[in-house]
Amino acid sequence: MKQQRTYPKIIISPKAERSVKNGHPWIYGEEIRHMEGIPADGGLTDVFAGNAYMGTGFYNSRSRIAVRLISRNANDAFDAAFWRRRIEYAVQYRRTVMPGEDFSCCRLVHGEADGMPGLTVDRYGTVLSVQTACLGMELIRDTVFRELVSVLEEHGQAVTGLFERNDLSLREKECLEKRKGWYPLEGRTVPESPVTEIVENGVRYLVDVENGQKTGFFLDQKYNRLAAGRIAAGKRVLDCFTHTGSFGLNAAKAGAERVTCVDISAQAVEMARANAERNGLAGRMDFLCEDVFDLLTRLTEEKSRDYDYIILDPPAFTKSRDTAEAAARGYKEINRRAMKLLPRGGYLATCSCSHFMTDEMFRRMLASAARDAAVSLRQIEARQQAPDHPVLWNVPETEYLKFYLFQVV
Repeated sequence: MKQQRTYPKIIISPKAERSVKNGHPWIYGEEIRHMEGIPADGGLTDVFAGNAYMGTGFYNSRSRIAVRLISRNANDAFDAAFWRRRIEYAVQYRRTVMPGEDFSCCRLVHGEADGMPGLTVDRYGTVLSVQTACLGMELIRDTVFRELVSVLEEHGQAVTGLFERNDLSLREKECLEKRKGWYPLEGRTVPESPVTEIVENGVRYLVDVENGQKTGFFLDQKYNRLAAGRIAAGKRVLDCFTHTGSFGLNAAKAGAERVTCVDISAQAVEMARANAERNGLAGRMDFLCEDVFDLLTRLTEEKSRDYDYIILDPPAFTKSRDTAEAAARGYKEINRRAMKLLPRGGYLATCSCSHFMTDEMFRRMLASAARDAAVSLRQIEARQQAPDHPVLWNVPETEYLKFYLFQVV
């Protein structure tokens, strides 16, 4: 180490040492064995295993994740230039993997996967929607936001507003208050409306960064929606858990004969209907406000043959490891019902957005559902989240979305 250390020092257990050496950036409170100096909550602390420097990170005594590492380089200075470099790396990566029109609507910062723990930045044209779920990142947000806007503008990308969508429950685990509202960018007046228009895969949507799901829209399924649309021409499609109608809209745009969008939320159904009209696709789409489990059961009992392509995009059935097995039963039930409803030769798109429902568990569940439905699955594609939501192999928490396309035979 060339630089004189000025931060408090934390000594970690051998178990935490192995985790850090394997590349994981989190250190849990129970893995701290000794402290030299008292780190301030949200401040920086050095992490050591014995006499070996492991890295520097944000500390929070009130969180189960006591330290979130931001660097393993003992010569880093954590000033505005440091965060600017991190943002520049993140933006350059998106310009590479989300070229052309896709860069105008994508995730710019994906937390730990971009070395910025707890920070999510989604871009909807000229509007940025931001979530912060780490106390340390919250305390330096003025610096980070300033550098973020500056970097984008250097790339020729205009920013008209930055909305803080900090109503997520994860903030409570960091002892942060929930809030949402426009962040005051220097020299700019805030936009008059939190609603903006985006174009994804040639489909137009209105996005409400104040009241929409997550930061306003589910960007991670962008290319999965495109893949689902590629096989939709001439098909009669049932789009379950439709939300904004995005999978159904991609199918209709790709030439589906008919698309029925289903959601238990009346508000979601009206949103999907409005998006269909916005794209001139309402004539080939209809909408049902109904529980998907009940609908699939009813259509199976009626021996319906109205659909030859079913899309299942349910919300996360589990948000903890303890409930993963119970969630697997829920996933199995909707997939089994969909498989029974489809004719031989029909098509199924199915996914899970829960990290705790691992790919191995999801595949095992699908195989069991197929056995119970007395069908076989011919795999067309296996996919994950879009690359603007990068997966770090040494951080399993960054891998969460599973998406499969099958023919049912």
